[in-house]
Amino acid sequence: MQTRPLGRTGIEVSRLCLGTMTFGEQNSEAEAHEQLDRAVAFGINFIDTAEMYPVPPKADTQGLTESYIGSWLKQRGERDDVIIATKAVGPGPEHIRGGPRMTRAHIHQAIDASLGRLQTDYVDLYQLHWPDRNTNFFGKLGYVHQDDEDATPLEETLSALKELVDAGKVRSIGLSNDTPWGVMRSLYLAEKMDLPRVASVQNPYNLLNRSFEVGLAEIAHREDVGLLAYSPLGFGVLSGKYLEGARPEKGRLTLYERFKRYTSPEAEAATQAYVNLAREHGLDPAQMALAFVNSRSFLTSNIIGATTMDQLESNLASESLKLDDEVLTAIDDIHRRMSNPCP
Repeated sequence: MQTRPLGRTGIEVSRLCLGTMTFGEQNSEAEAHEQLDRAVAFGINFIDTAEMYPVPPKADTQGLTESYIGSWLKQRGERDDVIIATKAVGPGPEHIRGGPRMTRAHIHQAIDASLGRLQTDYVDLYQLHWPDRNTNFFGKLGYVHQDDEDATPLEETLSALKELVDAGKVRSIGLSNDTPWGVMRSLYLAEKMDLPRVASVQNPYNLLNRSFEVGLAEIAHREDVGLLAYSPLGFGVLSGKYLEGARPEKGRLTLYERFKRYTSPEAEAATQAYVNLAREHGLDPAQMALAFVNSRSFLTSNIIGATTMDQLESNLASESLKLDDEVLTAIDDIHRRMSNPCP
């Protein structure tokens, strides 16, 4: 398993990271532990979660994902061998803290609750799940400025995160679902106010959404704030299993109609092209899609997720798959014709 540096923190993380948002919804505690055991045995040392998980977010399941990881950590008894990342939720879900914000009080409340569920004294990477301010994320395009928006100042949020670092509750910090302005502003404030420097940005990145390349990829290289790529398979769409209207019995898009990001006609056409390309070269479509993400120079870690052990094994196999120049050129040809159908 290849490892890559987590920003300038000195922490090394595996190129594949185990995503866990199905734990507590599509996966039981026993299944979660089985996935965690297999991932670590394979060489993964990086596990990503969030206080909001599992997904879809609901009041009666919120926090179960962290709790399942916590019971596994307690059972395993080797906390320092793994890198645990979690996230503080942004404004929106009223069932979390009565309406979460990125204020000092909310940040402290969020980390203490996460540490309790995770049964640990610290997390290695603490991320802001999405910005407190009005901006583009979760597929929103066309920024519209709001002069009177009610946003927590980023200075307050980063200062609160510094308190967590100083207290030993957090080793490093990161952003998620953020923009070039958000990353650069955070870096500026860190230097100006002697605050923690963001180590990573967790954004969507896959064959159907390469928007990270437009502005954030340069920042990743020049500022050492690498990508933690989520949805590398576009909610499983890039495996090809949903083509031609198919809806596998336990597929996420079958179970939860709310997830529309990767289901447009444009997404279907592009997916068909990528699946055809994989099959022409004797490749598994899902593994090709993951191997493409793995090959990106701005990547810190690729967050894989699975609901079955067979899916997990297939995802793990992408670590050793190196795409040749012919395939990479063909991928770029498709991308030029059908650019970012699922931003």
